[in-house]
Amino acid sequence: MLIKSTEFITSAVKPSQYPVSDLPEIAFAGRSNVGKSSLINVLVNRKKLVRTSNTPGRTQLINFFNVNEQFTLVDLPGYGFANVPLEVKKQWGPMMETYFAKRENLSGVVLILDIRRIPVAEDLQMLQWLRTYDIPCILAVTKCDKVSKNERAKQTAIIAKTIGVEREELSFFSALSKEGTDELWVRIEQLLAAGTAE
Repeated sequence: MLIKSTEFITSAVKPSQYPVSDLPEIAFAGRSNVGKSSLINVLVNRKKLVRTSNTPGRTQLINFFNVNEQFTLVDLPGYGFANVPLEVKKQWGPMMETYFAKRENLSGVVLILDIRRIPVAEDLQMLQWLRTYDIPCILAVTKCDKVSKNERAKQTAIIAKTIGVEREELSFFSALSKEGTDELWVRIEQLLAAGTAE
């Protein structure tokens, strides 16, 4: 996809604050420090559309961005970081599940996993929500430049087994080398096309 424009719309925590729009939405979710902000910035060819932080867990709101006047990119709060206040952690689950249950124009979610980490309970919870609400999911495995080929093969097998998917369902990505950018866009565009057709 050729990115011509990206524009911040609003931040929200509940449905009454979601932007009114008929455009299909693609949301991005993942554990804190998984490389979500870097992945989004590479995809839209912007250095700082989404702020990257040395302090994981900073994104605690649902952030909406208009891309090309064609679809809405949604940056969901990162999860699983120990230093996030307990009250914020308690709000995270209901906020996410409400978004998945209520957002009718949500066409799919890019769930981001770190190649170096075994998926945790929150990753499995996220997958369960997506399956419960019948939301298509792209599984993006990031930071692939940080492991050797042998380690990558080993971790791929562990990740696929842990979340119960075939290896072919995983899309590999590196913000450093831009590996996987085109493949991710192909999968995202397929979801957008399906969402627009409904």
